[in-house]
Amino acid sequence: MRVLPTPADVASASPDPLLRWAAQALLPGRGGSAWARGDAVAVWAPGLYRHDRLVLAGPPGDVLALLREHSRPGCRPVVTAALAEELDWPLRGVFGWMDRTGPPAGPAAGARWLAEDEWDEVGALLRRANPDSWAWPGEPGPTRWAGVRAGGGELVAVAADAWSTPGVGFIAGVATHPEHRGRSLSVRVCSFVAAALLAEHGTCALMVDAGNGPAIGVYRRLGFAYRGLAALRDAGHS
Repeated sequence: MRVLPTPADVASASPDPLLRWAAQALLPGRGGSAWARGDAVAVWAPGLYRHDRLVLAGPPGDVLALLREHSRPGCRPVVTAALAEELDWPLRGVFGWMDRTGPPAGPAAGARWLAEDEWDEVGALLRRANPDSWAWPGEPGPTRWAGVRAGGGELVAVAADAWSTPGVGFIAGVATHPEHRGRSLSVRVCSFVAAALLAEHGTCALMVDAGNGPAIGVYRRLGFAYRGLAALRDAGHS
């Protein structure tokens, strides 16, 4: 086993955008660690996307060895759903990772970055339209919010640039006002954010509930590819 001290070391060990995203935990002050064993890589990312995560990828045998050595009580080990089927490890649940590269799409009409004095409206919209959002204004993770306003000025759709890292931009906090759904507003605001993140980072990603077909369809329309992920039980599962 060898230690990977920097995000660049993780990127050299694996091209997987999920691992490169998790490697932001190795930036100064983040408290993360990363290791490689054979062709497998594990990244310990405390506080990433609201949880302490151990993100792993590679051949099952080497991943299992890293999992046994570095999983700890309270963490959420994350692997692909396909890899989870090959590991003898209890499953917590499944969800989706979606990413894309390539040139950004054209401009999204009506979407723009919101000023900080508009973020109270973002919070109000999230409480009404997406109260289970993992991204909230003023909390760790989001650095800026984009929005679309209706003709009367009401904020009706939002999305955040949140937990992005050099090389991998990340979208979270997507919400559309219930009375304005069915008008492709989420497509517009996500297209705007994705275009900005692709231009800045080259890769854009997000997480989605595995059973949320409408959301997955929106992101597929924007060029994102879906990959199933699995959250495993922590080291205290027995």
